[in-house]
Amino acid sequence: MATDSNNSSATRDLPEIGTLVVDTGRDRIGVVMDHMDDLVQLRPPGGGREWDCRPSRIRPATRAETLSARVSAANADSRLPH
Repeated sequence: MATDSNNSSATRDLPEIGTLVVDTGRDRIGVVMDHMDDLVQLRPPGGGREWDCRPSRIRPATRAETLSARVSAANADSRLPH
């Protein structure tokens, strides 16, 4: 039973799915897509290939980083044919 509470505690410490975070090991911003075992799966805000990151290497994105990511995603989307 102790293992279950430890896993629950660890899960609560992970950022919510959909949250923008920074992978400090790669210096990349990503959207939390899922939690798998002891990894967090991230994807670039404008879409693209997911990558795995250890929770200890992520931090919340600042307001400036969030705004920059949203502008970049909007710019990329505006270049697609509609």
